Amino acid sequence: MTPAGARLLGERIGAPSTDQLEIAGRLDAVGFFVESPGLREGLRARLARAPDLSRALSRLALQRGGPRDLAAVAVALAAARGIAGLAGLKEAPSEVAADIAELAGADCELEQEITRSLVSAPPLDRRAGGFIAPGVDAELDEARELRDQSRQIVAGFQAKYVELTEIRQLKIKHNNFLGFFFEVPQAQGERLLRPPFDATFTHRQTMADAMRFSTRELVELDAKIDTASECALMRENALFDALRARICAKTSDLQRLSQSFARLDLVAALAELAGRRDWTRPHVDASLDFDIKGGRHPVVTASLQAQGKAFAPNDCDLSGGRIAVVTGPNMAGKSTFLRQNALIVLLAQAGSYVPAERARIGVVDRLFSRVGASDDLARGRSTFMVEMVETAAILNCAGPRSLVILDEIGRGTATFDGLSIAWAAIEHLHESNRSRALFATHFHELTQLTKRLSRLVNLTMKVTDHAGEIVFLHEVIAGAADRSYGVHVAELAGLPKSVVARAHKILARLEAGDPRAPLEKTIDDLPLFSHAPAPLKTRDPLREALKAIDPDALTPREALAALYELKEKLP
Repeated sequence: MTPAGARLLGERIGAPSTDQLEIAGRLDAVGFFVESPGLREGLRARLARAPDLSRALSRLALQRGGPRDLAAVAVALAAARGIAGLAGLKEAPSEVAADIAELAGADCELEQEITRSLVSAPPLDRRAGGFIAPGVDAELDEARELRDQSRQIVAGFQAKYVELTEIRQLKIKHNNFLGFFFEVPQAQGERLLRPPFDATFTHRQTMADAMRFSTRELVELDAKIDTASECALMRENALFDALRARICAKTSDLQRLSQSFARLDLVAALAELAGRRDWTRPHVDASLDFDIKGGRHPVVTASLQAQGKAFAPNDCDLSGGRIAVVTGPNMAGKSTFLRQNALIVLLAQAGSYVPAERARIGVVDRLFSRVGASDDLARGRSTFMVEMVETAAILNCAGPRSLVILDEIGRGTATFDGLSIAWAAIEHLHESNRSRALFATHFHELTQLTKRLSRLVNLTMKVTDHAGEIVFLHEVIAGAADRSYGVHVAELAGLPKSVVARAHKILARLEAGDPRAPLEKTIDDLPLFSHAPAPLKTRDPLREALKAIDPDALTPREALAALYELKEKLP
């Protein structure tokens, strides 16, 4: 509800706490407002009317503030007392109670002084004047009176000289060059250049259709008016500086007040979010647990709900330093699963409830993420080089308390190179880093590592076949995927039908396990298969007997006998 609260949210998400007691205190504060929806609503309504006190103080301290910044301080002090007086806050936990006590001690005297000194709607810029209320300062009121009454005096002067000259078109005008002057039409101006008027009027300027004059009396009036306006503005700015000095002397107290606003705004906002989206309080302790039940991605869930759709929640258990190898089809939700668990950690340790049915998290000291594909061409780094630099940072820095999410390590280079790097990276994470980790991959060979790495588990994305169509269920289950359905995703993306059909043919031949005997010679030239070992030749009695039969030379009786003979040779 306030800019300060939004800034604090950004700070906590950007730098979550690793202090178990601090996290618990923040969660207690959020929980208090989750259980008190009426109180939360009243607090948020008052916070919505509170100004950005911190920014106003900064501008005033740098002498860049204006009258509205002075008014903002008064409004903030009044809002502080209003919030502190809310019924129901006496039962608040210690973290909330400390902020309420800070608001209750707001400087009432300073608020009254500012409110009494300023008009109800002060201007933005102090140079415009007009922001100090009447009756505050006698010297200012005197200067204003002279300045404001001069308009009536000027009108009287104009009437006097109209009667004197009998020139109805005579007007008194003002500009920055001449000050006040008389302006008459060209024809009438010639009269003022001749006696008896030449002794009174001084010619100042001739225009195309008018002439401008002045008198000694008008010059004196001009000087008085100019002085009055300037004196009034100088006095107003002096009063502004006095108020600014009063406020700056209380800067530390007011900054604490601003921080209390921000903390209350943040916990109330997180409680509002938890209530609206059915988030739960996580249990954060000093263990190495990581057990999420029914976890959801906060952003994707909100997006789907806006479309009237539901998000498929998933469990994740990495307790005790487990590493989960996540396989499954493209577009089935592997990356979403990785990211949602990382976001749950961020939210929990920032002091927020989390999108899950239940969450038990041992404090994570550092969160490492290697997802997506990007390059840094200006520094000569390819996509794969960036991937390896980030992976290197993880393997060199992650520890037993860290959480690591790795998405498709090794995909940016040759198949065997990538598989080797991914294989070695998993072994290093298991034996050296011993981190809790999620490792998404399309290298299905990596699933075999569970046979010799004790803390490695296999997870896969569930897929079903409905009426000949592949359906992604976005459900994470134990086990390993048998294929990636990449050609199916390519078809969904809109590749030409001829390309998709051809890809299916090639894939079928490659999955048959005999890459050296493809349908066409074209595949034989692929470098990937140029050194593949020739398949072992084994004797097939059934095939040999079938080749020995000449169907055209058999009678019906012989054909029937041959069929029985072939059936006997079946394994």
